[in-house]
Amino acid sequence: MELRIDRQAMVPVVQQIVDGLASWIAQSEVPPETRLPSVRQIARLNLLSQSSVVEACERLVVQGVLASRPGCGFQVATSLAVTPQTLDLPRFEGLHSLCSASLSGELLLGCGGLPESWRETDDLSYAIREVTRTDMAGLFNYSTPLGLLPLRQQILQRLKPLNIVATESSVLTTAGASQALDLIVRTLLKPGDCVVVESPGFAHLFDLLRLHGVRMLAVPRTPTGPDTRVLERLCREHSPRAMFINSFHHNPTGSCLTAVAAQKILQLSRAHGVLVIEDDVYADMHHAPGTRLAALDDEERVIYVGSFSKTLSSSLRVGFVLAGEGRIAQLAEVKMVSSMGGSRFCESVLANLLSTGAYRKLIQRQRQRLSMDRAAALQLLEDAEWEVFGKPVGGLFIWARSTRCDYAQLRTLARRFGVLLSSATAFSPGGEASSWQRINVAYACDPRARRFFQASAGDRPKTF
Repeated sequence: MELRIDRQAMVPVVQQIVDGLASWIAQSEVPPETRLPSVRQIARLNLLSQSSVVEACERLVVQGVLASRPGCGFQVATSLAVTPQTLDLPRFEGLHSLCSASLSGELLLGCGGLPESWRETDDLSYAIREVTRTDMAGLFNYSTPLGLLPLRQQILQRLKPLNIVATESSVLTTAGASQALDLIVRTLLKPGDCVVVESPGFAHLFDLLRLHGVRMLAVPRTPTGPDTRVLERLCREHSPRAMFINSFHHNPTGSCLTAVAAQKILQLSRAHGVLVIEDDVYADMHHAPGTRLAALDDEERVIYVGSFSKTLSSSLRVGFVLAGEGRIAQLAEVKMVSSMGGSRFCESVLANLLSTGAYRKLIQRQRQRLSMDRAAALQLLEDAEWEVFGKPVGGLFIWARSTRCDYAQLRTLARRFGVLLSSATAFSPGGEASSWQRINVAYACDPRARRFFQASAGDRPKTF
């Protein structure tokens, strides 16, 4: 069992062992209840310490990949005998896909976050212990209406390199970006209002706007941002109340907003009195300079949304909104009415990770790893003759489509390799079908995905 540990990589050795064992189990199709080689054997073969191997195996036990029996070492866990076909399928396609993939063991190629195997627990565990030791009140009390002050101060420090300058009373913490968007829609929009959204775009936002009776006007997303000519026409003809823009590593295309497009968006915002909601939840996955709308805004027309859920933990949900103090006060009031405030415990843990520098080092490792996987995924797609929507320089996503197969054929082929594709209509505000696929680079190098891409380039793609 060769794990190929790279001691020069920024990914911790224990995490590499976790990934290596999980990959070995998947690639070798090891049957459930198969006993692994002893910890001593694995350590000796790969020149590792036994303690590191034990810690990696224990992490896999927690994840449900392995099982442990006293005196018998570790073995592959027993698979759950549950099939997604027996479930009542919810309307929301994204939730259905997540449930189906988790129960059937399929690879969700278009997933919106990092794989569980990428999550690093050491720094998070330490921060949790520190908060539990030093702030017991955080285990029992709500946070303040605007959010924990030390966390808001840390957020402001992180925004300075982006040239976004604000005050402590201009920041509101939320339970992830989803709550941030919900508060914005509840507070600033009403049924019947129309707003501009990008197409393709964020499926959850579309569902949220429908839920509140808000009409959507679609502007095409280009590799440099929204199509500003179409955006200008929509503003002139429909007088939208707001526009929702993904600035960096757009979901699902992976494209980034250019400085020219950003200036044009703000010009249209001023001319037509349109609010701009800048969704920048993938900001920490960007490693180069870039222009944010919030950095150019001097009239408080931009509401900036960020999150730590994508990089740190989807369970430790913390996001934030940055806006003028008056709007933040409005949002805080709705936040308190609807949820009684955020989790002081979660906010304290994140504040600790930010203040110690642990979070900064974590995202550096993630960027490096994503960069390697992105390059490999783009090569896979090129070899399989897929068309790529631009070439992303960061973030999670590649937007691509097969030049050989239509969507139905591609979906059937993917299922044969244990891969689940996104719905053809998932990223369209109007529900139109598309042949383009969101590909998460952190999943694209999985052996199942590799086999799928290779098969999609076969000589006879029409006869599956």
